[in-house]
Amino acid sequence: MEKLINDFSFGLFFWQALILLVLILLLVKFAWKPIMDSITAREEGIRNAIASAENAKKEMQNLKADNEKLLAEARAERDTMIKEAREIKEKMIADAKEEAQVQGNKMIEQAKATIASEKNAAMVELKNHVSTLSLEIAEKLLKEELANKETQTKLVEKMLDEVKLN
Repeated sequence: MEKLINDFSFGLFFWQALILLVLILLLVKFAWKPIMDSITAREEGIRNAIASAENAKKEMQNLKADNEKLLAEARAERDTMIKEAREIKEKMIADAKEEAQVQGNKMIEQAKATIASEKNAAMVELKNHVSTLSLEIAEKLLKEELANKETQTKLVEKMLDEVKLN
């Protein structure tokens, strides 16, 4: 450090200071304004980017809220549709059960009617058969009883007595 102080020259210092001032003036005149403009432009760009980011963030929040609202509406609509589908299903099942009950009752009534008509037909056939058998038996009995004259006379008298009593 002492060497610097001993070797100090005012002329050299003057010229160096003058060159430094000229250099500063040239920088101020030609470079300072473009540098400051670029710094200002950079600042403005950063501010715009931050504002755009905040706007995008707000827009994303709005979109998220809209999406949640749409999702809630879609869920509500889905629930409504499922409820309606269940009601329709239950109504269809109830209608089918009712129709089956009606058809079953009709079939039972038809079966009862068929059974009754077949029963009546069987009874008529049985009566006809019994009457035919009764006539055949009566005919055979009458042939045997009327074979001799004395039995015939008794039978006629008996019938006449019954007719008079009535």
